[in-house]
Amino acid sequence: MISKVRSVSVEKIESLIILLRGEKAIIDSELAKIYGIPTARLNQQVRRNKRRFPSDFMFHLTAEEFDRLMLQNATSNPTRGGRRKLPLAFTEHGVLMAANVLNSNRAIRMSVLVVRAFVQLRKTLSAHKELTQRLNELEQKISGHDADLQTIIEAIHQIMAPPEKPKRPFGFTVEEPKVKYGVKKKIM
Repeated sequence: MISKVRSVSVEKIESLIILLRGEKAIIDSELAKIYGIPTARLNQQVRRNKRRFPSDFMFHLTAEEFDRLMLQNATSNPTRGGRRKLPLAFTEHGVLMAANVLNSNRAIRMSVLVVRAFVQLRKTLSAHKELTQRLNELEQKISGHDADLQTIIEAIHQIMAPPEKPKRPFGFTVEEPKVKYGVKKKIM
């Protein structure tokens, strides 16, 4: 039993956390696996203690949400022995309350790992938001610089280009006679 507890890591639990209705949550079957009990047992304890699970701790998935989840995770078909009821989704607070309701040593140990996974996920999302904000600020600062940089590059190319050689005249050219003493003769 202890080896199973060690095999569950914060990273593994973090991969089970999904976003539903704008909330980070874990589906009842995954939470039951973490706690080492059957899903039916977990749901039974939740039903017996309904007052401990308000809507911000736990909620039932809709048929549409469940269908999307089945497609996303390739879960079993209900006509072939899969789930017959819509699953429950537990938020971070619901996970802790489930550990209290189950009241087993494993549930208590695992609830600590689950909370750490939620905290780690929150930190990761916060870092991504900060990075996104900084990239947006940088993009706004340099948005007008593209045209300026293009103008500078064109000017540098013009400076670096070798000067054009004067073209040699094509065909016959007539040279005019040189004027003596600044007086031109008029031709009539």
